[in-house]
Amino acid sequence: MKLLIVEDESKIGDYLRQGLIEAGFVVDLARNGLDGHHLAMTEDYNLLILDIMLPDIDGWQILKSIREAGRNVPVLFLTARDTVDDRVKGLELGADDYLVKPFAFSELLARVRTLLRRGVAPTNNTTLTVADLELDLMSRRVVRAGQRIQLTAKEFALLELLLRHRGEVLPRSLIASQVWDMNFDSDTNVIDVAIRRLRAKVDDDFEPKLIHTLRGMGYMLDQQEE
Repeated sequence: MKLLIVEDESKIGDYLRQGLIEAGFVVDLARNGLDGHHLAMTEDYNLLILDIMLPDIDGWQILKSIREAGRNVPVLFLTARDTVDDRVKGLELGADDYLVKPFAFSELLARVRTLLRRGVAPTNNTTLTVADLELDLMSRRVVRAGQRIQLTAKEFALLELLLRHRGEVLPRSLIASQVWDMNFDSDTNVIDVAIRRLRAKVDDDFEPKLIHTLRGMGYMLDQQEE
């Protein structure tokens, strides 16, 4: 599942992104309204988490704009504005939920999961497939050739990232940022080890091989011969 957080308070934004990545999600973080609006209008997300009081464009405007554009992605407002009028305004503009700061991360995570069960991605597709490999975003199940494959949260997030970018070469720096929320360090082999473990589960006992290494460039998932 791919989420977008639009939050200008650095500590809160980083805290949310890290927590949601550790929960197995792919997460983008925008630190102002303009960047958040651009991403919300041009990328496909399963859920948006919006602050209201943002630089440039506030959360109200972002929500109004995406709803007018026909985007039905679930939206959770996360804000310090706690009056009844604010909550009513958010819901009337098309928000799906409203959580007031300060908040417990466990509650936010529960609300995120509830909204994801309730709504689906803008493409109305909750399953990613290539060849005989199938990843179900809602049940978090991975199956290949009819065989259930058990993945860790990080392995699931890594496979989801590769599937969402099928046929694209993903550099280690992008994988590190999206799955581990870290800057790529050329001295670490964490990504290579993770890819090797994922390959062992989804490729080693099956044909065709789906995860490909492009030396000096990165990794790609697609149905092709190396």
